[in-house]
Amino acid sequence: MKNWKIYIALIITYIIMHISSIFATIPLLSYFSKDFSLTEQEIGFHAAAWSLFLTNLAAAIVFFLFIRRKKGFFKVFSGKPSSFGATILWGILAFFLALFGQMFAGLLEMALFGIEAGSDNTAILSEIAKISPIIIISMVIFAPLLEEIIFRRVLFGGLYNKTNFWIAAIVSALVFAVVHNELEHTLVYMAPALAFSFVYYKTKRLLAPMIGHFLMNGFVVVIQLNYDKIMELQELQQSLIAFFQ
Repeated sequence: MKNWKIYIALIITYIIMHISSIFATIPLLSYFSKDFSLTEQEIGFHAAAWSLFLTNLAAAIVFFLFIRRKKGFFKVFSGKPSSFGATILWGILAFFLALFGQMFAGLLEMALFGIEAGSDNTAILSEIAKISPIIIISMVIFAPLLEEIIFRRVLFGGLYNKTNFWIAAIVSALVFAVVHNELEHTLVYMAPALAFSFVYYKTKRLLAPMIGHFLMNGFVVVIQLNYDKIMELQELQQSLIAFFQ
């Protein structure tokens, strides 16, 4: 299978996954509504979580079947790829680059455009995760896995072979931001995407940005699910500081 054919197949699969996750909620709503102990909101959250998990799982399987048919699919750059150990370290570095890049982008959005920090998408997914934890697998495992294949290997890698690093990185990061459907936070989404492209380019291994993406999403989930406890600790810390002063 030629490169452009597998690129199209993967992109179509990715689009179908998102569309089908909407339609899959309908039978799941009916299924969970049979549990009379659940509120209407909980039924909706369970249906959304399981719909996303099942469609992500199906997409991951389809991705695997397509990729295994293309020998050398993961080879984009010339030269020797980083060792496994170095790739792990670069993956950890990718997490910090993405994290600080996103923080800087958030401050920039606020300073230049007056846009409030925070993502509605993340907030909604976190609320769903509190009710139906199965969605955490989609957020922490499937989303980084599928997104790195689409946005780093297919878009960035494909454009890199036809243009150069900067064009490929910026275009793929912009598409990554647009797909997340929060255009006011375009810079916030582009920052980690650029960091992941850079790490991918340096290591020549897709595993490195995947690790960074796994860690990034995992970190966000932990923070969101424990936000109340974190705020309580901050208030306690401030109280202790005031007491000793």
